[in-house]
Amino acid sequence: MSTRTLEQNRIWYTRCPVPTASGLAYNLGWLAEEFAAEGLDVGVLQDAAPEIAARHFDHRLVGLFREGGNVPALVAKSEGAPTRLIGLTWIDESQVIVVRPDSGITSPEHLAGRRVALPALAADRARSFPRAMALHGFAGALGTVGLSTSDVVFTEVPTGQGDVGPGDRGGGSLFGVEALARGDVDAVYIKGAQAAEQAAAHGLVIGIDLDSFADRRFRVNNGTPRPITVHERILAERPDLVVRFLAQTLRAADWAAGNLDRVREILARETRSGAEGVVAAYRDGFHKSLHPDLSAERLDLLTRQKDFLLVHGFLAQDVDIRAWAAHEPLAEAVALLEEGR
Repeated sequence: MSTRTLEQNRIWYTRCPVPTASGLAYNLGWLAEEFAAEGLDVGVLQDAAPEIAARHFDHRLVGLFREGGNVPALVAKSEGAPTRLIGLTWIDESQVIVVRPDSGITSPEHLAGRRVALPALAADRARSFPRAMALHGFAGALGTVGLSTSDVVFTEVPTGQGDVGPGDRGGGSLFGVEALARGDVDAVYIKGAQAAEQAAAHGLVIGIDLDSFADRRFRVNNGTPRPITVHERILAERPDLVVRFLAQTLRAADWAAGNLDRVREILARETRSGAEGVVAAYRDGFHKSLHPDLSAERLDLLTRQKDFLLVHGFLAQDVDIRAWAAHEPLAEAVALLEEGR
């Protein structure tokens, strides 16, 4: 792969503000060290100019590695983005339905007939991930008691755009907690540390904890499972770079298992939230389960998410999940790590 192909001797990396082993590898300096030997810098889309940062959503940047929500990744693939799936993680990160304290909503059947928040459509399918998340979150909760989305009253609420880049510093709710606090809706789906802090600041409480559902199928959403994708050209022309990226990711996942306090410190920066938000959102030994794989179970769960997005109009066309997956780089990364031990 030529220098020109790699955009000025640079590997690009992007992630969502969530727990990721690749994010830890970046924060620990391991990605920079790994690629420096090739004379390659590691550019981060979150620090890039808007025209580069936008590639977080459409993945049309050679040399780009992305670990983030599956909605933008699947949308991009369905719209023709030349990507391959090289790993999947599953990290439960506080998917909950929040309510006002006096709502009486404490279990999924109590949602029947109630007004629930549906974030407005954004400028495109990929940026409409809050809407997709809320829709599937409520569908999952309702499905546990034999109900469906037809049993609730969806009420559209304003949403942040969720963009990346230097101008994005969080703030406004992606899910509609302000509408719930005002009494415009009765329940809001939220996910993650920052949203949990926003809900608590408005005096809202957890009515339904989706993470408590034993069946993972009802917890499938934008981050469960979370894909690692790469531009297909770098995989085709420099597969060694892909293997080395994954090896550092696996190394960081191993490190995380014994360094919870440091992981939480990094996560507070990554999620733009405080320590309390991180502790509330990421529980039950999450730091021991950051390793990616491409198991049949995770591929099946991603297929479930893909089918949901396709039915609800978030994808331009169907995506063959198993054909999208490239198993060799992760297998080689595991072998590379074993050799170094």
